[in-house]
Amino acid sequence: MKISKSAEQLRAQYFNTLSTASLEFPYWYSRKYDELNYEIPIVRRAEALKCAFSNIPTTIWPNELLVGGKTADYRGSFPMPWLSAGYFTARAKELLQAANQAETSGDSNQFGAGGGNVTQSFGKVLSIAGKFGMRAESIPALVKLAESWDKRSVEDLGRRYEKIVPEYQEKERIMESLICMFDSGYTLPQGREVINYFYPLQYGYDELIEHCDAMMAAVAGNADGDGISGMDRLYFYVAAKTVLQGIQRWYLNYAKEARRLARTSSESKVQSQEFGGRSSESSSGNSNSGLRTQNSELVRNLSEIADIMEHIAHKPPQTFRQALQLIYLVHIAALNEDAISGLSPGRIGQVLYPYFEQDIAAGRITETEVSELLECYRVKMTCIDCFASTGVVGGVLSGNTFNNVCVGGLNVDGQSAENRLEELIIETGMSCPTTQPTLTVLYDEKLSEGFLLKAAECVKTGVGYPAWVNNRNAMDFLLKQYGPEGMTLEEARSVAIGGCLETSPCCWHKLRLNGKCYTIPGGAGQPTSVGVHFIANPKVLELVLHNGFDERTGKQVLPAHDSALADFAELWRVFCDYYEQIVDVLVKTNNIQHDVWRKQNMAIYSSLLKPDCLEIGQHIGNRGYRYNATYNVESCGQVNTINSLATLKKLVYEDKKYTLGELREALADNFGYMTAQAAGNFSMLMQKKRPDYDGRYDEIHYDCKKAPKYGNADRYTDELFLQYEQWFCAMCRDYQSLYAEPLYACQISVSTHGAQGMVTLATPDGRLSGTTFADGSVSAYPGTDTEGVYALMTSATCWDQPQSQNSQLNLKLHPTAINGRAGTKKLLEITRAYLRKGGFHVQYNVVDSKTLLQAQEHPDEHRELMVRVAGFTQYWVEISKPIQDEVIARTQYEKV
Repeated sequence: MKISKSAEQLRAQYFNTLSTASLEFPYWYSRKYDELNYEIPIVRRAEALKCAFSNIPTTIWPNELLVGGKTADYRGSFPMPWLSAGYFTARAKELLQAANQAETSGDSNQFGAGGGNVTQSFGKVLSIAGKFGMRAESIPALVKLAESWDKRSVEDLGRRYEKIVPEYQEKERIMESLICMFDSGYTLPQGREVINYFYPLQYGYDELIEHCDAMMAAVAGNADGDGISGMDRLYFYVAAKTVLQGIQRWYLNYAKEARRLARTSSESKVQSQEFGGRSSESSSGNSNSGLRTQNSELVRNLSEIADIMEHIAHKPPQTFRQALQLIYLVHIAALNEDAISGLSPGRIGQVLYPYFEQDIAAGRITETEVSELLECYRVKMTCIDCFASTGVVGGVLSGNTFNNVCVGGLNVDGQSAENRLEELIIETGMSCPTTQPTLTVLYDEKLSEGFLLKAAECVKTGVGYPAWVNNRNAMDFLLKQYGPEGMTLEEARSVAIGGCLETSPCCWHKLRLNGKCYTIPGGAGQPTSVGVHFIANPKVLELVLHNGFDERTGKQVLPAHDSALADFAELWRVFCDYYEQIVDVLVKTNNIQHDVWRKQNMAIYSSLLKPDCLEIGQHIGNRGYRYNATYNVESCGQVNTINSLATLKKLVYEDKKYTLGELREALADNFGYMTAQAAGNFSMLMQKKRPDYDGRYDEIHYDCKKAPKYGNADRYTDELFLQYEQWFCAMCRDYQSLYAEPLYACQISVSTHGAQGMVTLATPDGRLSGTTFADGSVSAYPGTDTEGVYALMTSATCWDQPQSQNSQLNLKLHPTAINGRAGTKKLLEITRAYLRKGGFHVQYNVVDSKTLLQAQEHPDEHRELMVRVAGFTQYWVEISKPIQDEVIARTQYEKV
């Protein structure tokens, strides 16, 4: 499939653009916010957002059919010091010194390694958080902005009140040891959810503003029986109207810029015609004619962009292009309101189908033109960056923002929801391979064979998508978790994936377009990326073996258990006890962080998009959303932990070949090997023994590696895995979020298995110090799944996966294993086999490991290479080396 010319040029521009941080949005936000210290908090924030949106500089790039972005830069983002200013205030002196010492010339070819990531400063550009470039002259303004939010940001206030929790110092030690990856309350307080585009699509901004006016009049002064938040409704509607007006101005600024560019292009056209007239007898006449044609097309496109922006600034869209432009800008507006990763468009092939169907029928658009628009949409979504700290951007997100488009699933009547537009979405994922949006098939037995084979063909191209999610498992989870809030079977059919892999509650809406009624899905729940973020299970086991002491930090992290760990049952009991201590303190502190966030940093625009905020007059923080039981406990490295428990049980407690003390000594000495950092590789493939090593641990390390391993349909490890999952899924529900709803298990790794593996000692399964954990949650540790893919699937389904929000299985297939039409069918059958056994999710890397090794050696020659990491696809050159090494080391199946 061939990419359209416009999308190809825009994608090439992406490859040649670096991630850029700007200050326009935070400047205007902060300026207005500080003018209104007398105002109601939610209205104050709304006015600040309105001011920022109204003043964002607008850029329309050549070849664009869809316009808009987070900033005026192509790959732009910006800090939000009102959320977290500490990163900059702590480095103020360092940043200012670096800015003063920057080269006098900005013309430099020494770009930072890693594709668009500015990993190193160059010229007059400084690297911020290891990813974003910022001009040196902007650094003083950045520092001044950050310092203006010192002591009043969400982070500052949250930390102040966290300290009241009796176990706060314990929490600090937990974070320092990286048992938990990061706090979610001020880092990424929203995300891993599905956005809802219905209200702007159906009503348009003018009508939404009129609704706010009517509701203000209806609720003003009336508590209506709610003496706690009843009066808050008035201020919410005032705030909602204010933000909507700011969004309108933002749209109209693009219309104004398009008109200006069209006038400029028309003038250029006149000049070229005059020049062409003088040269009509020369051989350059044909090129002048081509120039005139290009100018005409440019003016026509810019005029159409202006018309579209003026229309959707006020009224609901009537055409496919208008609707696509609107949902893209709705998405960007939500991302600019708050720090969000994983705001998924959801099932947009079904959301946009009414416009597609009617435009095609009326001859207003062709499928070729729709595909071109979808390709441009892919590039625009890939340009989205999330500004966060180094640990979050690199250690967790790998520079990705997890915008997930789902296809398939069921409609409101329980029948296949696939349609022709969804087929085009899959096809453009092949013709225009980009990392965003990623694709997920909501697999159901009712989906047609042709549709599923098309998705399998997309996987075979090596782009790393679509992932495959068991639609029935997802529905089962929703009914269990949200049944108390009113979730029905019919509404569970609207499910979509938020972020990389989070099952997110959605709902149905009746969309009316030109007299015809359609039922479309959209998000209806709180963020699902919130709660306790990424507990490193192997680190917990490490504390158990060292009596609560962290050898790396040299600190007593948890109270000493002083247990002899005389048998496996006692070891397991202490492990569970330590884990629960960690969850308990993190839930308390994270609840305080999120409570400060909802009181200080209300999500206004995101709130008015989802049901039922506009109906009841409450924002997300006041439980305005339909579903609020979305907080979770996220885990990482559980397969290494299961393998380690199996090793301890077998070698220490059953066979008694080694004492616990002997094993502890071997682990502390890394089995005689260099650390991963010293060896320069973070997988087990290329580790080196220390020059002074005398061989004393060779036998014990051999036995640890040969001990039973998960992923081989072996009852020994599978029963341990089942024991762990039953305990973990039940344990999570013993804790409550700030909304007084039970937490649940979330089992994915994103990229934390690299960062947390780096700070973890050698583990009893034979893994060496600093090497990356197993990815996902039910993926085998690289090289240990020796009995084939079906044995791995048997182990992965030894427990009831709908007890958890998700589970994650990553597989690497050699391209020859699924070659040709027969290979496509084989891939689909493998997928079906796993999902029919009860698996929740499976995704594939179709790549030769040799290619990855070559790309690691020569990254400049593989700028466009994409791989599946853990729930998302990313450009190889933008992935950290610990994750690269882990992906290379994954078991490569050459036959399936």
